[in-house]
Amino acid sequence: MDDVRTHLQKLMEDRGDDCLSISRLLGRNAAYFQQYLRRGVPKRLKEDDRRTLANYFGVDELALGGLPPPPAPISTVLVPRLELGASAGAGAHTGLEQRSGQIGFERNWLRKLASSPEALSIIQVAGDSMSPTLGDGDDILVDRGDAAERLRDGIYVIRMDDALMVKRLSMRPAHRLAVLSDNPAYPGWPDVDARAITIIGRVVWSGRKIS
Repeated sequence: MDDVRTHLQKLMEDRGDDCLSISRLLGRNAAYFQQYLRRGVPKRLKEDDRRTLANYFGVDELALGGLPPPPAPISTVLVPRLELGASAGAGAHTGLEQRSGQIGFERNWLRKLASSPEALSIIQVAGDSMSPTLGDGDDILVDRGDAAERLRDGIYVIRMDDALMVKRLSMRPAHRLAVLSDNPAYPGWPDVDARAITIIGRVVWSGRKIS
């Protein structure tokens, strides 16, 4: 509180005020502000007095001992985790996509990643054909709102030949796609008709256990 009193003393002197005029400004008895500065009584300015002084001197209330506003409540989105993994190998057969739980993420963080936090799902990568970008057992966030309508180069979860897989897609002319693996040990499909692929969503984030 000594810092606050020193600051107020300087503000008062710079403006050419005295303790009596400040006491009157606050609607207090003549000795009020002098007692506050010299004797520390009251120990802390009342909220209304602090606000009046901040407005009068043109300073932030924090500089006069005000408390910062409480932090905004954190909004959490529960993203469903699906049982079926997206194969980074030969492909996992579809039809078993059931929720196995959910994981909470901070909404504003998700908004930086996805078209809509509510359009996200978590699935687990199976296989190593996308290594080193994605490894076997990695969890990935899949943005289902960022699918065929916004298709561009990137990593996607796709359905092809009734198998669910995660692959890197590269655009080709005339509605053609390259479906590629990041691991050079695995072959890709360099020229595929886009109509033969169902785009589930774009992979926007991955997490893995550190061993």
